[in-house]
Amino acid sequence: MKKSLIISLIFASILTSGYRKPDVIPIDAVKNSNIHNNLGINYMNDRYYGAAIQEFKIAISLNPESQATAVYYNNLGECYMKIGHPELALDCYERALLLYNLNLNYYINLAKCLIANKLLDKKLEQFSDFTNPYNKLISGILYVESGNYRNGIPILDSFATAEPDLIITPAVKSYIKTSVKKMNTEPVLPEPPADI
Repeated sequence: MKKSLIISLIFASILTSGYRKPDVIPIDAVKNSNIHNNLGINYMNDRYYGAAIQEFKIAISLNPESQATAVYYNNLGECYMKIGHPELALDCYERALLLYNLNLNYYINLAKCLIANKLLDKKLEQFSDFTNPYNKLISGILYVESGNYRNGIPILDSFATAEPDLIITPAVKSYIKTSVKKMNTEPVLPEPPADI
């Protein structure tokens, strides 16, 4: 009798104790990757570049093959450029464009990185086949970002005219307008005399 009373008291105390099975917290890699990307942006804005690089790398590893990953690669590339490592940024910008090639900022960042890596002439030669419209786009941006507006703007205008239905075309048109304004406001250096 004593044993049954003790067992029933223990059982009753367990039932009334409020014990619950712990909740299972789902792990959402996509949501977590966005959180890490946002942390990376905050670190980069605060100039904690090492921490920002790590956060972008974590974001990429959590969500490696999506359009959002292109943003993470672009952010990582921007961080590398800010710390003076364009050779590391180059791969990031190229991967961003492989994952999503309809963001004009990715092309502009890649062009600046190629110029910083002193690869302008090599890449202009590589992208000279204009049968691919994206070669025309990157070539025009490379010319404009290197200051050669007279060659770049007509190429970009040709791209915008030939590809009016692409999502990126309105951004290209806006970039052309901005480039024309820059070209018109920059002082024109006089040509040196021929006898020098």
